[in-house]
Amino acid sequence: MAKVSIPTIKLNNGIEFPALGYGTWLGLNDKMEFEITDARKLQDALSYAIDIGYRHIDTAHLYRVEPEVGEVINKKIKDGVVKREDIFVTTKVWHHHHKQADVEVAVRDCLRRLNLEYVDLVLVHWPMSISQEGVDENIDYLETWRGFEEVLKKGLTRSIGVSNFNIEQMKRLLANCNVPPAVNQIEVNTINLNLGQKELVDYCQSKGVVVVAYSPFGTMVPSRNYPDSPEPKMDNPTMLSIAKKHGKTVTQIALRYLYQRGIVSIPKTVTKSRVLENASIFDFQLDDEDVATLAQFDNGFRTIRPLFWQPYENYPFDVVLGQEHEDIPISLLKWKNGVNGDIE
Repeated sequence: MAKVSIPTIKLNNGIEFPALGYGTWLGLNDKMEFEITDARKLQDALSYAIDIGYRHIDTAHLYRVEPEVGEVINKKIKDGVVKREDIFVTTKVWHHHHKQADVEVAVRDCLRRLNLEYVDLVLVHWPMSISQEGVDENIDYLETWRGFEEVLKKGLTRSIGVSNFNIEQMKRLLANCNVPPAVNQIEVNTINLNLGQKELVDYCQSKGVVVVAYSPFGTMVPSRNYPDSPEPKMDNPTMLSIAKKHGKTVTQIALRYLYQRGIVSIPKTVTKSRVLENASIFDFQLDDEDVATLAQFDNGFRTIRPLFWQPYENYPFDVVLGQEHEDIPISLLKWKNGVNGDIE
């Protein structure tokens, strides 16, 4: 069996953090319903990922698959493939649990679903606080963060961080916390091509906050290739030329560029060949010419833009004017977990 060796970077609390992880978000279909039917494929791919050397797994309450993720991790521990301390597990707290007292409840629920005694990193999934009924609860994320500091102190997690926080929110949080976030997980897609977020990335890194990129391929992949989405695509001649130069694929070029920017990426796939491909990026180097060429694609295009959250306090993205109000999809308000949808 092929093996991969994934380097680590050090978080601001001294903990080693694998520079590439396995993402477990299965996504929503065109009806905004969760694609839970792929959960078993996810388990097979995750099992393979651990076998070949992946040690960083990214999940969340929202993803519905904490039970399946935990099942794979515990089996690998039982089989002697890894020890618990070898695996870095990230999960996230959803909008419904932003009250300080609710954070611990949410984290303990995550641990129960994962069947783990602790996680290595827990994130505030979004800065907004929204009830299961879709009501803006107007809870300050600074209150939420105090709850995160408490679960850290109690040993339920080894690290705490945030996700989808913009630069103003990061500045405010860092000025008013006792424990700084170790991570800000944001959309940084397609290697600084469509959404490089240079100002935010530079700020976080200057403060010792590691940036983790979700959706690292953006609209490059066909499943997210919207009619008005910009280049580059998988068949872009410039991308193909750079990939050929290094004997790599276009997606490997994308992930390598993130790594050279000091950004951790968590690509998702349920295809074993791509699991191996995604982690085979640490044996080559993009040169200055490559970097300069790729940087020309950056045009600020955002793949993940949940317009239905625009009216809510602490929405972190720029507001698109003239958009009609959209109802929050029911799949983002209420759910049960697991492949059978029967786990609280």
